[in-house]
Amino acid sequence: MHVTGTHFTPFTDRTDAGRRLAALLGHLGGPDTVVVALPRGGVPVAAEVAQALDAPLDICVIRKLGVPYQPELGMGAIGEDGVRVLNEQVIRLASVTDAQLAGVERRERTELERRARRYRGDRPPADVRGRTVVVVDDGIATGSTARAACRIVRERGAARVVLAVPVAPPDWTDRLAEVADELVCVDTPSPFFAIGEFYADFSQTGDEEVLRLLAEARERDKKQRDRNQRDRNSGRADGDPSAATPVDRELVLTAGGVRLTGRLTVPAGALGVVVFAHGSGSGRHSPRNRYVAEQLNRAGLATLLFDLLTEAEEPDRRKVFDVELLGSRLTAVARHLGVGADSAPGPGPGPDTDVDGVPETRHLPLGLFGASTGAAAALHTAAELGPAVRAVVSRGGRPDLAGSEVLVRVSAPTLLVVGSLDTTVLDLNRRAGSRLRCESELAVVPRATHLFEEPGTLDQVAELARNWFLQHLPEPVPRP
Repeated sequence: MHVTGTHFTPFTDRTDAGRRLAALLGHLGGPDTVVVALPRGGVPVAAEVAQALDAPLDICVIRKLGVPYQPELGMGAIGEDGVRVLNEQVIRLASVTDAQLAGVERRERTELERRARRYRGDRPPADVRGRTVVVVDDGIATGSTARAACRIVRERGAARVVLAVPVAPPDWTDRLAEVADELVCVDTPSPFFAIGEFYADFSQTGDEEVLRLLAEARERDKKQRDRNQRDRNSGRADGDPSAATPVDRELVLTAGGVRLTGRLTVPAGALGVVVFAHGSGSGRHSPRNRYVAEQLNRAGLATLLFDLLTEAEEPDRRKVFDVELLGSRLTAVARHLGVGADSAPGPGPGPDTDVDGVPETRHLPLGLFGASTGAAAALHTAAELGPAVRAVVSRGGRPDLAGSEVLVRVSAPTLLVVGSLDTTVLDLNRRAGSRLRCESELAVVPRATHLFEEPGTLDQVAELARNWFLQHLPEPVPRP
């Protein structure tokens, strides 16, 4: 979460606001970022952000539900995909009846559908599944429209939602912290009465300007895709298709007789592949795991996020802590990928393994990233596969559950990352680390609790993991 100070210089206009906001968002640049604007006023701001981040620009059509006799006061908002957000406090204080609310909503729903058709035409919304989405508006007042937009992109599959605005009231984080993974604001001046008072020019943004900015962004995005395609074609001409072609697809893997679903992302020229393991079934959907995976992808590492348990098995706490079961499944998945097949000796494929089933990873060295009981499963697999596993990272994990007999057999360099305030787990990691015979390190993230929810702590986890894997995963072995 990122909020700046209180010494405020008014914005010249929305373009100026967008440039100043973009200066705070450089850490979000990368191929997996999408910028989503709230029309109409948010589009000029978002256009500057998208250009700075070299990211696609889309819209999320939202309509404020204004109090009937004071329309500028929002009592809620509606959005695409049927999203509806109400501010019960405003409705109650303004004595708005159910009939009045229904009338306002009916009118605004008609206008929403009209604007969606006008702005987007027959184009579908941007695909945000598994990506970082930066939701941008020209400011926050009550927060209803921003809340609705964040809900929409989250429900469309965004892995990480960042709400970014030029100006907001000082208490905006209290109102909106639960709908976004990160909040970014140029300034939060006080007193705060209306967004427009902080702009020299806050004239209304017209439909034509919205359409022009969206068209310019699409053209810029098309040129970038064309450049990427030329680069990929050049790579193929050199005789290595997999090294030049990025991959982002769902996998269904068979392990121990059950089918496990995962998400495989392989950037062009990947240096290795990191398999994420989480024992509670949330690995593929965990925003924390997805965020770390995004940082690894940007560093040139492929990732596979999947669940060690099926949805039916997850409620069974015995299975969540059955490290032998989790470890055997993780081992089967690693074998299924064919990782390390040419780079290191190790056990052959298992009975339900097809080492040619995932050709994108067959020649990539393997790293394992485990959280919770998934950390113990990762160490179990590292002990089982030996040199085929090149590195292991545990995030707030339970390596102690792997057991002493497994820990002493691990040969892969192992990094244990724990929050300083997660005292019980920190002690367990210290004890487990003392039993490891391989190269190992305990990294303690200051002021972090178990889930690394404190501002900046997950970024430290991602940086530690990235550096560890880049240090210990070698270059891909060339094909014979």
